[in-house]
Amino acid sequence: MIVRAFFMLTCVVVLSIGTVTPVAAQTVPNQPLIEKAFPHSNKCKRCHERVYEEWETSPLAKSIHSPAFRASLDAYLKSAGGKDQTLCFRCHAPHVREFPDHVQLFIDQAKEGDPSLDGVACSQCHLIKHVDRAKHPPEPQYEIGGKTLYGPYKDFVQNLAHQSMELSLFQKSDLCLNCHQSVPSVANLGKANDLLGNWDQSRAVKSGKECQTCHMPQQVGESSNGEKKRTIANHSFPGRIGKLRQEAAKLNVQTKVDGEKTTVRVKVQSLVPHNLPTTHPAWATVVLNLDIKGKNLKTVFSDKRAYGRTYLDAQGQPTIFDFEAVKVGEDTVLKPEETREETFTFPTPKDTKTFDVEVALNYGPLNGPASFLQRVEAESSQGSQDPVFQPIEIVKRAENIPVGK
Repeated sequence: MIVRAFFMLTCVVVLSIGTVTPVAAQTVPNQPLIEKAFPHSNKCKRCHERVYEEWETSPLAKSIHSPAFRASLDAYLKSAGGKDQTLCFRCHAPHVREFPDHVQLFIDQAKEGDPSLDGVACSQCHLIKHVDRAKHPPEPQYEIGGKTLYGPYKDFVQNLAHQSMELSLFQKSDLCLNCHQSVPSVANLGKANDLLGNWDQSRAVKSGKECQTCHMPQQVGESSNGEKKRTIANHSFPGRIGKLRQEAAKLNVQTKVDGEKTTVRVKVQSLVPHNLPTTHPAWATVVLNLDIKGKNLKTVFSDKRAYGRTYLDAQGQPTIFDFEAVKVGEDTVLKPEETREETFTFPTPKDTKTFDVEVALNYGPLNGPASFLQRVEAESSQGSQDPVFQPIEIVKRAENIPVGK
């Protein structure tokens, strides 16, 4: 979510953009200009191989690559609200803020499906000098045109590629907020569309934890190739993807058989200091699924509860697109560290001595209008097998219940 570990970028070629121009950039006049201000992550890779390989597996690396983003961008540009073409890129390629006149390049690159331009990579974070929280959403202020890169290390290694400067911002949640606090297009909804909830009032934050604590967990390794090992931050940004999600919630399941009626009570305890799910994109949901399996493990009852936020457009119709939203319809999001109890009642399974209760909390798959889902499927090299169409398990509980006499 946030970049904490400081890329030392010890290769001299990092800032020698004029002599090392990617082949793809030679056909696009504006790209070398942008990459001179924001060096491409491929150049960082030469000296920061470990960090690059971690980042490459992360959602950040796919910020303008993903089929869902390309399909959403296309829908936005075709909508009445698509007048500000930089809107989607302020988070998905935040350096567009410095190059608003070149937004067409960002659009063309994203539509290619395999862009040579970075979205959210090394420079897009390590050139941030300040985040203005007085604005909504908070706005990053970049330091470009020089040779200084910022990060959390005091004992940074001197090198010929660039100057390094320690900045406390890289150890604070503030660094995330310009992208993860609110969606600009529906900022008029104010607190009703707060993506994180009252995260700064959570027990986790009051105990001294920042976003980096969970989403950039510390490990021991090299910051740059050949450097001595020390405590560094992981750059795969675990969250929805990665083992961290298994720590996002707990389930407590109690089953009571009362003759022909059975009741299952499930306590869902969120363990994260922000909303679960955070509601951008607008189709984000977390789903609690209950399955009852009777004789021969045949499913005899199923039910579910969905946690998320629905939006309404100007005509009062549900929409999955933030840029069409003018009102919050229903809000069932699990608030920071909230515990919620759900009750399910169903007929006691017959002709069996026992039955199985299976309860799972999952991130829901991509949903939306059929035309949108078809577009995402067409954009993906995996088609309908793309992981976005599958649920992602957070936590699961199963138990065998005797029916009794």
